[in-house]
Amino acid sequence: MGLAPPRAMAQGFAGLGRDADGFASVVPGRVLTFPADHGPHPEFRIEWWYLTANLTDASGNAYGAQWTLFRQAMAPDMHESGWATPQIWMGHAAVTSATAHRSAETFARGGIGQAGVTATPFHAWIDAWEMRGLDNFIDVNVAPLNVTASAENFSYRLRLDAKQPLVLQGEAGYSRKSERGQASYYYSQPYFTAAGTLVIDGKDIAVSGHAWMDREFSSQPLASDQTGWDWFSLHLPDNEKLMLFRLRQKDGSHYFAGNWITADGRSEQLTPDAIAMTPTAVTDIAGRKLPTAWRIAIASRGLQIETTPLNPQSWMATSFAYWEGPVRFTGSHAGVGYLEMTGY
Repeated sequence: MGLAPPRAMAQGFAGLGRDADGFASVVPGRVLTFPADHGPHPEFRIEWWYLTANLTDASGNAYGAQWTLFRQAMAPDMHESGWATPQIWMGHAAVTSATAHRSAETFARGGIGQAGVTATPFHAWIDAWEMRGLDNFIDVNVAPLNVTASAENFSYRLRLDAKQPLVLQGEAGYSRKSERGQASYYYSQPYFTAAGTLVIDGKDIAVSGHAWMDREFSSQPLASDQTGWDWFSLHLPDNEKLMLFRLRQKDGSHYFAGNWITADGRSEQLTPDAIAMTPTAVTDIAGRKLPTAWRIAIASRGLQIETTPLNPQSWMATSFAYWEGPVRFTGSHAGVGYLEMTGY
């Protein structure tokens, strides 16, 4: 991606705290529109299409699947084409079970057809990996979709359906990342149902469950002193959903944000002081100590839960390494979700 790891860590995870001179700014009040905002935004420095799925097989065994496409502009120049384009695309895919975590990464240059996104008809791809809208695709539902990925020791094919529209995160899609102006435009489709097949080490596994897609675009989503984040997407009982994140700062203070999403589709922003996220256990992974179990409390909603990972070793050993895997939770509410931790 054009950033050496030491440089990236000095500017927040993956260099996302770098100055973004020349790129478009994220400001409150922008109205997100669909299908247009499903497509790429080359005037912004970075964006992603991010899917996670909590799945089970016929015997009740749990699995996770991840599919992510990133676009990053190396310079604020939208006029170059072909190999000269500054647009770099990166794909991540993974499957997780209680005993295995398999992941893969691929890169592509924009402008030559190897990777990209079209809003109409909706199609996101990099090499043979793709997220494609099917017949009767509904723009505001981002569904139905087929999602595929494959690597040497895993693959999957999932169909995603959603009967409800997507939801806006933050304040009407404007998601603050600090008190100093860092922000992204952010929306999600947390209501997907998923069904399909995983292949892990040559074994076909029929699965079904829940899935969640996040879309964000920004030019500077982190401040330079923010080293990474801890992010949850949680499927609560009665079809409610919860998104939370903690952005870690070098001085030990953290920025909290989240949205409570009701069963009828209302996305209600939580104030930072309403959110308590406390690590309760750590796991040694790749020479690092990561907080893989958490206590989460939102007193205003009567929520107090404990999360545990399906597989504590869900390490994405990619160019910018991070932890990403399925979790379950118990307490005042019970369910499943995903945890992502970066910058450790």
